[in-house]
Amino acid sequence: MDRLDTIRRLYETINAGDLDAMRETVAEGFVEHEQIPGIEPTREGVVEWFGIMRAAFPDLRFHVDELLPSGDRVVVRAHVTGTHEGEWMGMPATGRSFSVNVIDILRVGDDGLVHEHWGVFDAMAMMEQLGAAG
Repeated sequence: MDRLDTIRRLYETINAGDLDAMRETVAEGFVEHEQIPGIEPTREGVVEWFGIMRAAFPDLRFHVDELLPSGDRVVVRAHVTGTHEGEWMGMPATGRSFSVNVIDILRVGDDGLVHEHWGVFDAMAMMEQLGAAG
């Protein structure tokens, strides 16, 4: 089992908007450590979150810049892009695009599934680019 293949597969499912395939890549007992207001820190919660993101940003894409494996964890340095074409956190679509950096740390079990996630996402830069802050 190659942890890097698991992580690549996860980001491919997110980029494709394939929430069912994403669910198959994430363990049933998954724990999300990045707090997302109103979203449960579970597998179903994270799948719900990406459904919300995809509705607001249909072209949402994670561009993986670097994968750094360390034991059962993989650190991902990436940037996320999308165009605001649907309601997002009560804000009507602006048609504006965003590009922000993210750092993700994912723990992959011996079963080849993602079990935990910690992340840093520059939400303020995203909101500024969408015209909601700044």
